[in-house]
Amino acid sequence: MIYTVTFNPSLDYIVSVEDFKLGLTNRTSSELMLPGGKGLNVSMVLGNLGIENTALGFVAGFTGEEIVRRIEQMGVRADLIRINNGISRINVKLQSIDGTEINGCGPQISERHVQELLEKLDILGDGDVLILAGSIPSSMPDDMYRRIMERLEGRGVMIAVDATKDLLVNVLAYHPFLVKPNNHELGEIFGAEPKTREEVMPYAKKMQEMGAVNVLVSMAGEGAVLAAGDGSIHEAPAPEGRLINGVGAGDSMVAGFLAGWMEQKDYSHAFAMGIAAGSASAFSEQLATKEEVEAVYRQVRKRQANAKQ
Repeated sequence: MIYTVTFNPSLDYIVSVEDFKLGLTNRTSSELMLPGGKGLNVSMVLGNLGIENTALGFVAGFTGEEIVRRIEQMGVRADLIRINNGISRINVKLQSIDGTEINGCGPQISERHVQELLEKLDILGDGDVLILAGSIPSSMPDDMYRRIMERLEGRGVMIAVDATKDLLVNVLAYHPFLVKPNNHELGEIFGAEPKTREEVMPYAKKMQEMGAVNVLVSMAGEGAVLAAGDGSIHEAPAPEGRLINGVGAGDSMVAGFLAGWMEQKDYSHAFAMGIAAGSASAFSEQLATKEEVEAVYRQVRKRQANAKQ
């Protein structure tokens, strides 16, 4: 079974405002409300691809109930822990203003609730997949990902981590199967500013040296780079298409890569699936459907074939 963990799920209120004026009343020209949070996004894309999975994490209040209702409506199995105090956050994303966002803080998560989550994870074993994605709320210990990986060490669980800075670096010693920084996050870790795929490659390899099995680096319009566990390096430009909504594109890439890997155990296929899923979500108002991913996948594979000729 595949499990995702989202410590701070949200309702994402995605709006466009034409000719935004600071300090005045503005009216939306379009609006959309979706369940959000990096792990939930991975769960929803996996579900769209027909892959059963369970979403773990925490929710609170009326917004938490709406998050659960919406993801279950999308076919994702939710096993989220209810917190009695506070509400799950609402994130306002101003789509028409250079991706400007206002993100809520979410509820306080106690050590008792953390322990409840850890006990849920204790059932994982050989052949299970766990995806840890997103930031840690300020009310939780900042070594949470490391604690989880230490607890599951030696059980044969395949773990993917999509996090930033120390949250990511601190788990590398536990050899996660996949990490997915973007080029800016990779640069923050190594004190550099890699902008091209060629510049990213040595830093992806360094992250492998630190313990990661596979390092998948998303680069928005520049494409992506994979330093694979078999020593190979894969790189590709971004597929052609019109950017509509970048929210969840990186999470979709994680879902696509893992779906591709579990399907064929082939890095070239998994990398193409990752790029296809990430781009298909970026080209859509909502997270990519299976048909949208398949359409972009054909474009990616065609480019890969042409590059070999």
